[in-house]
Amino acid sequence: MKREQWGSRTGFILAAVGSAVGLGNIWRFPYMAYENGGGAFFIPYLFAMLTAGIPFMILEFTLGHKYRSGAPKTLRALNSKFEWLGWFQVMISAIIAFYYVVVIAWAISYAYFAFTQAWGEDSNAFFFGEFLGLGDDSAPSNLGSLQWHLLLPLCLAWAATYFATYRGVKGGIEKVNKVLMPLLFAMVLLLIGRIAFLPGALDGINWLLEPDFSKIWDLKVWSAAYGQIFFTLSVGFAIMLSYASYLPEKSDINNNAFMTVLMNCGFSILAGIMIFGALGYMANVQDKALTDVVSSGVGLAFVTLPTAINLLPAPGVMGPLFFLALMFAGISSHISIAEAVTTGLMDKLGWSRPKTATVFCSVGLVVSTLFITQGGLLLLDLVDYFINNIALLGSCLLELLLVGWLCRLQDFREHANRISEFTIGGWWAICIKFVSIGMLVIILFSNIMTAFKENYGGYSNNEVTFIGWGMLTLMLVLAIIINLSSKQERKI
Repeated sequence: MKREQWGSRTGFILAAVGSAVGLGNIWRFPYMAYENGGGAFFIPYLFAMLTAGIPFMILEFTLGHKYRSGAPKTLRALNSKFEWLGWFQVMISAIIAFYYVVVIAWAISYAYFAFTQAWGEDSNAFFFGEFLGLGDDSAPSNLGSLQWHLLLPLCLAWAATYFATYRGVKGGIEKVNKVLMPLLFAMVLLLIGRIAFLPGALDGINWLLEPDFSKIWDLKVWSAAYGQIFFTLSVGFAIMLSYASYLPEKSDINNNAFMTVLMNCGFSILAGIMIFGALGYMANVQDKALTDVVSSGVGLAFVTLPTAINLLPAPGVMGPLFFLALMFAGISSHISIAEAVTTGLMDKLGWSRPKTATVFCSVGLVVSTLFITQGGLLLLDLVDYFINNIALLGSCLLELLLVGWLCRLQDFREHANRISEFTIGGWWAICIKFVSIGMLVIILFSNIMTAFKENYGGYSNNEVTFIGWGMLTLMLVLAIIINLSSKQERKI
């Protein structure tokens, strides 16, 4: 059966950017920059982008284009002993798809709430108590009852992903991203244009951009910069391999990779300006220091910013715009995560796209209901920590070790250069074999040591052991079993 293809280069780039641009750009990057030297953080961040982000993106685009398969078949083509890593990457995508969609459901709800600021004066009590139903006895191992008001937005989020993956690369994913991505950038620019003229907004933006060069020499800042690059670009967990496998024969791989990474990083900076402009205004109105209002993660998006929206002129317009932007960023990423799983399953099982999309999205919807219970936020938090900080970074490291040290990197460089407008030189191989691997070893070692020494989030030993480490062990065992079954099938 002939493999699908993207309809246009623009469609592919917008889909790749849509995957890379996600919730983390909006609520993680601004805080990371603020915490790690403000404007000075952009120096290690830029260095990380050039030495890890762009080289890794070129590598995954090249591998996907060359082998025309999802992660498992691509990694098997590189080395038959490493198909399990491809399935491990597919499982990372599947688990992220199960919980990431819940945050999109929250954004859908808040886009509706924002018309009337239904969260009231105490956005903290509303979000954690009234909206999520988080109780004193809630825990990852004590989920409590389902929050039925979240079921409809959850179904809507899955429906958007199902539509795109069911319709395929050209008719679904490309068309959706051609609408979502320009709208997302337009909404963020519109919000910046309004927020920048509010009193105190420029002070907030200065807080973000003002350089603290003393932090340049701190290894933690460099680790944070590289960590953010690996987190945000959708590399190392089957997505970009899947997307690139649908590229036409003649595709400018090097140029596409540069454009995807630069647009993603540019959006992160725009999101930072938008967020800190709003926080600066909020601090000004409430006569507080910016350090008293800044936060990260879900607290920033669903507690701090609703408070800021209450204070904005025309909150009934600005609020929905902000949460629609959050929703669009989430949906475009979720579609790519689901596609990584769908491609892997289609390659393995030989199912049609409609059947694979229907099965995966149906199972995904059922599993996602675990995260819309009273303890769902805590389960999401614990699962996300182990997936993002250990499984994902470990997967990136193993992929780079496999390609950089067990394969001929020169062959992939020649493949990319042969079909690209400009060529990449020896710097690319150095970045893959030494710089990226070195930084991943440092970050991953630090994360594993921290996970062993401290119970993340104050969760109980049993929860960390069985839910966190247990989940990773189960993923590893399943990946190896699938790999062994594939070997048996090939023998037969």
